[in-house]
Amino acid sequence: MKITYHGHSVVLIESEKANIIIDPFISGNGKCTIKPSDLPHLDYIILTHGHNDHVGDAFDLAKTHDATIIAVAELADYSTFKGLKAHPMSIGGGFNFDFGRVQYTIAFHGSSYNDENNQIIYTGMPGGILLTIDGKTIYHAGDTALYSDMKLLGDRYDIDLAFLPIGDNFTMGPEDAALAAEWVKAKTVVPIHYNTFPVIEQDPHAFVAKLKAEGKVMASGESLTL
Repeated sequence: MKITYHGHSVVLIESEKANIIIDPFISGNGKCTIKPSDLPHLDYIILTHGHNDHVGDAFDLAKTHDATIIAVAELADYSTFKGLKAHPMSIGGGFNFDFGRVQYTIAFHGSSYNDENNQIIYTGMPGGILLTIDGKTIYHAGDTALYSDMKLLGDRYDIDLAFLPIGDNFTMGPEDAALAAEWVKAKTVVPIHYNTFPVIEQDPHAFVAKLKAEGKVMASGESLTL
């Protein structure tokens, strides 16, 4: 299974069963080194929440690739209003797809979508993602703040790879994210959601140096095999 980071919170997962992208903020993402047209064929698009810097190109990609959007119910419904395929879920719920299992975890922050008319659309509760595929478990925390129930994730799940936000201001900062990494007990931790905008500028190498677990700073476009 090949996993590629494309800046901000964009994670592309290529497996034998499906190609999946999480939070495909590509257009307008100054840290992304590709264009939407550079992506491989996508089967599924998973969204942690409705903010524009996470929904990103999801609607256009879903139409181009005939991909299914997986999202919390309100955001999934909004996607179907645009004529797209969507699978609705809710926080705490899981579902066994043909490629593996997706479960939504708690994430503490807001969730809304600003449409082309500058209207703010409510998109349900935000979430994190537990993705189990090819015998491995990946945790994408979305934009969450630190919260103590993260300890339960570490106690209940054998997490191989965790993507944790470190940007501060809108998400956890590096110190809180380091504690989150300790609690979720992931074998490898990758920092995300930093340096895209001036207000979230951070040093990812300094963050990784704080970790007790293995940490990896992934450049935009860099891949790893899990």
